[in-house]
Amino acid sequence: MTIKLSDALNMVCQSDSGLVREHNEDAVTIDPDHGFAILADGMGGYNAGEVASGMTVDILSQGLRQALTHSEPHRVDSESGHPNALAMLDGQIQLANAAVYEAAQTQVQCAGMGTTLVAALFYDNRLLVGHIGDSRLYRLRADRFEPLTRDHSLLQEQIDAGLVDPTEARFVDYKNLVTRALGIEPLVEVELNEYPVEVGDLYLMCSDGLNDMMRDGEIADILVCYRSDLRQAAQELIHAANDFGGRDNVSVILIDVRSAFPGGQKWMPRLFNWFGSGRTN
Repeated sequence: MTIKLSDALNMVCQSDSGLVREHNEDAVTIDPDHGFAILADGMGGYNAGEVASGMTVDILSQGLRQALTHSEPHRVDSESGHPNALAMLDGQIQLANAAVYEAAQTQVQCAGMGTTLVAALFYDNRLLVGHIGDSRLYRLRADRFEPLTRDHSLLQEQIDAGLVDPTEARFVDYKNLVTRALGIEPLVEVELNEYPVEVGDLYLMCSDGLNDMMRDGEIADILVCYRSDLRQAAQELIHAANDFGGRDNVSVILIDVRSAFPGGQKWMPRLFNWFGSGRTN
């Protein structure tokens, strides 16, 4: 029996404007059938941030669906030696970047807009993460909760240089100054990392409206408590962020890995049917 990605991956998403902001400039989407999830946190005056994040999620999701229809992500490209997934995700992110940049350059109301991005593509028992800015992806595996992304921010650079104590990072005034964003330049540097996936993993993608309000340990406690109900877990995370002040938009995506999803298995039933039918050349 062929396992569909939507059977192997349980995904939920939720977004909230928080208690202070008038507009929600976050955008999220999930597609368990194609095995991807996308979260963007927009920035810019007026409603430009909302435009940037919305454009990015729409363009990237449509592009990935089309690319995944025509190419299997686990297949290795003969020239690069890498799975198709890497070029696929990077290429679609560059297209989204070009569209947002063009709109920012040509439409006065969109001048200066940009967005962070974290995109997850699941395939062949692997996870490919595309990351720009300070939106994050975490993994809960057994009892270990850890970030799989590192913020592209001034604060993270100062933490890395030993200038800021990580325990004090949530309280500095410039914690939201990103050093990399989508749509700001004609080309964007995407950080791409791949990780092996295990059955039982739980992945959290979030905008900084969550982790700015809560410590990682507090986030993990909620995930462990509501592990059996992802929709409730997402709601509790957003409620908690708002209880701690809700100073920003807050968005979360949760992905629970229910079963293995090896690449190429959709071809196996065809192979067995071919031999089983007794066909000959």
